[in-house]
Amino acid sequence: MKQYPGIDNIYVMDHPLIQHKIGYIRRKETGTKDFRQTIGEIAMLICYEATRNLELSDVQIETPICKTTAKELKGKKMAIVPILRAGLGMVDGMLSLIPVAKVGHIGLYRDPETLKPVEYYCKLPEDCANREVFVVDPMLATGGSSCAAITMLKEKGCKNIHFMCIIGAPEGVAEMHKAHPDVDVYIGALDEKLNDHGYIVPGLGDAGDRIFGTK
Repeated sequence: MKQYPGIDNIYVMDHPLIQHKIGYIRRKETGTKDFRQTIGEIAMLICYEATRNLELSDVQIETPICKTTAKELKGKKMAIVPILRAGLGMVDGMLSLIPVAKVGHIGLYRDPETLKPVEYYCKLPEDCANREVFVVDPMLATGGSSCAAITMLKEKGCKNIHFMCIIGAPEGVAEMHKAHPDVDVYIGALDEKLNDHGYIVPGLGDAGDRIFGTK
């Protein structure tokens, strides 16, 4: 994991397994089943890196041999908040690492004319403001939807927010840092640019369509 040039709270993954799996889902011939499964695997691996700095505390336990001091996660519990619909593809992989995390949902779609996010759904855990929140979406393109989702969470009192994506564009990274410089961002792979339609190049196409087999 390496820092994005010039920004100390944005991280780009460099783990070989993550890069290998991202290369696989980029291929246009990768089918829905394999795409969906691999998205979950990548999310699990990025989650492993993104939780590296969670605080630990000492606890006294007893093993079958003797009493000892062990470590456990300290402080706030966690929540995973996918941005619908594509973000759903990342949830199961993360829950395999953090099975006690609660899951909220934020529904946003991108207006095809303005490329601006439009909210249509928001359902969060009641205590979400007191949790370590991981917002997830496979693609960070313009940054509009991601920034809007994080703004919604802040308006509901959430303070400890992280963002995870699989593919990011420089334009989206810049927008995220401008709007939410306090949010840690974890990116599987940083791509070249956005095209005239707001899609990431080289990207992997429409993540939602490829996860759910729709067109």
